[in-house]
Amino acid sequence: MNSVNPNYEIKPDSSLEKMLDISDQLKNDIDVKRPIEGDLWKTIEEKLLVEWTYNSNAIEGSTLSFGETLFFLKNGLTVEGKPFKDFIDAKNHAEAIDFLYDVINKRRGITTSLVKEFNAFLLSGIKSTPAVDRVGNRIEKKATPGEYKLLPNHVLQSDGLIYEYVDPLQVPSEMEFLCNWINENIDNLHPIIVAAVAHYNMVRIHPFDDGNGRGARILMNLILIEKGFPPTIIKNQSRRKYIEALSEADRGNLNKFIEFIAESCIDTQNSILENL
Repeated sequence: MNSVNPNYEIKPDSSLEKMLDISDQLKNDIDVKRPIEGDLWKTIEEKLLVEWTYNSNAIEGSTLSFGETLFFLKNGLTVEGKPFKDFIDAKNHAEAIDFLYDVINKRRGITTSLVKEFNAFLLSGIKSTPAVDRVGNRIEKKATPGEYKLLPNHVLQSDGLIYEYVDPLQVPSEMEFLCNWINENIDNLHPIIVAAVAHYNMVRIHPFDDGNGRGARILMNLILIEKGFPPTIIKNQSRRKYIEALSEADRGNLNKFIEFIAESCIDTQNSILENL
């Protein structure tokens, strides 16, 4: 099913279909092994939570290593020499994941209000957020957790150009369209397609002053987990490939980004099977 909105236009090809088939088979392989005796599955879920938190924050610039993230989340102790904000971000992200599972257990629908709640978790206790003004200067904005941006936001690209996200006046209608699109397609299209398209469009809109990337990855995984898939971990080591796939989607090639998410999902599924 294709939407008339070009930012949601999907053109599955044989390469993408093959990747989706592989992911479906891996999902079946994991499901067959359930229920898992003892604490193994709980340990795997804990590992996924830490990997998800570490990688998602590292993509956004956190300096914490995987081991430091694990140590902090397990023991609540910071590591000397690391910015305190990095630990706040780790705590907030882990709590946002806990909230995600609560949302699934309570069968809450995907709405703009829910997306705002996730952003409020991610920015809890954050006083200000970094930004770039219209002439490329780095500035600090007062943090507004759970509230849409009031001023335009931008990103300085590797080619030196400043990319402008959706205008603040258009954010409410764009986010409403996004949530409606998810709810209309979540039972009709493959979950990886819906999750990837939702992820891309939230990044494209950039509805908040901060937390947009982490929020997009949470929204993506909310969709996947609801449909019986494990959370997909986008690794920090794949950051360049990730950004290039997002740029391809900006140029109208959504397939490239969907394939990247499918590949990341397959990597996560293979990791789970190895642990099992």
